[in-house]
Amino acid sequence: MILTDRELRHSLETGGVVIEPRPAEAAFGPTSIDLRLHSRLRVFRTPETGEATPIDPAADGYVFAEAIDKITSPIEITEQGFLLAPQQLVLAWTLETVLLDPNSRLVGRLEGKSALARIGLAVHVTAPTIHAGSSGQIQLEIVNHGPRPIVLRRAMRICQFIVEQTLGVPDQVYRGQFKGQLG
Repeated sequence: MILTDRELRHSLETGGVVIEPRPAEAAFGPTSIDLRLHSRLRVFRTPETGEATPIDPAADGYVFAEAIDKITSPIEITEQGFLLAPQQLVLAWTLETVLLDPNSRLVGRLEGKSALARIGLAVHVTAPTIHAGSSGQIQLEIVNHGPRPIVLRRAMRICQFIVEQTLGVPDQVYRGQFKGQLG
């Protein structure tokens, strides 16, 4: 069951969902809350001569954060914005920090905004789920599927946060490698 704007406000007031900074009233839709883009991105580098290019996530000892650090560079979005080229992938984060109380019977889902999707901008590749007990800034996998460059700006509304009620409370909360995701 997806929470409506009324239930989202109630969950924010009672602590089932914590979003900091708290979204402005204009961020609420009928069944979602808009989240904004943080100024920090990780941009994939062109491999250097002689640098191994394959990524093997099934290899023994593979650690996502270490692999990403080796093949991306951190940048800050300037006042002019960041020009996302067609077919370019960048890692980004929401400006807001989100906490889902594991005892609230709530989980989240991240979806794109239709106005951005219609120009080719996707905010996640296959990872929309925000698990019970998750906390931190939500990592985005932003891709420009369109034919023209798209300007990304700090604090632009980049995605919709949808909250759903679960059938029960999980035995375990999210403890994976992406907890507190800002890197």
